[in-house]
Amino acid sequence: MTYPHPILAREGWPFIASSILLSIVVWVLAGFWWSLPVWLWTVFVIQFFRDPARPIPQDPSAVLSPADGRIVVIEQAFDPYAQRQALKISVFMNVFNVHSNRSPVDGILRTVQYFPGRFFNADLDKASEQNERNALVIDSAGRIVTAVQIAGLVARRILCYVKAGQTLQRGQRFGFIRFGSRVDVYLPLDAQSRVSIGDKVYASSTILAHLAA
Repeated sequence: MTYPHPILAREGWPFIASSILLSIVVWVLAGFWWSLPVWLWTVFVIQFFRDPARPIPQDPSAVLSPADGRIVVIEQAFDPYAQRQALKISVFMNVFNVHSNRSPVDGILRTVQYFPGRFFNADLDKASEQNERNALVIDSAGRIVTAVQIAGLVARRILCYVKAGQTLQRGQRFGFIRFGSRVDVYLPLDAQSRVSIGDKVYASSTILAHLAA
């Protein structure tokens, strides 16, 4: 089911509530100035878990960004989850980006593969192979698109809410990664990239590439 896109992500509610409570307690017991650092932390937590609605392009050939962030990789690479050569596009998310993960295409979710691993900086190439990760292989009308959630240096929790066999809609919220991470997208080799290294992208609203007919 498509996530209803609240202003704040449901994953953040316990963190936000506890931060606000702690800020109030410190304020009451020690005064405002002692509580100020805790209030600043609370503001950071609230901005981290924001989850705004986004416009979703309906072009059936468009592959949408599964995450907010910055493009760090565009290259031909081997997709180990679908066992093929592919065009790889990677999105790096820092702690100030929205961390909801959303489906890049319409399609049937063929497999969901989780791998435990390390926690290197997600900006590094080795993060794709060595960090904790969760891969979704999606069949979009016969065209395979793989989206991989990758934990980062600070991220310690990958959340995924979909299972193999489900039908995904473009822009549908399928997961969340807490506190800095990366998403790799593997596309057919004949896909045409629409982004460049260093570009800022936004989940669901930025077109990463177009699939060939």
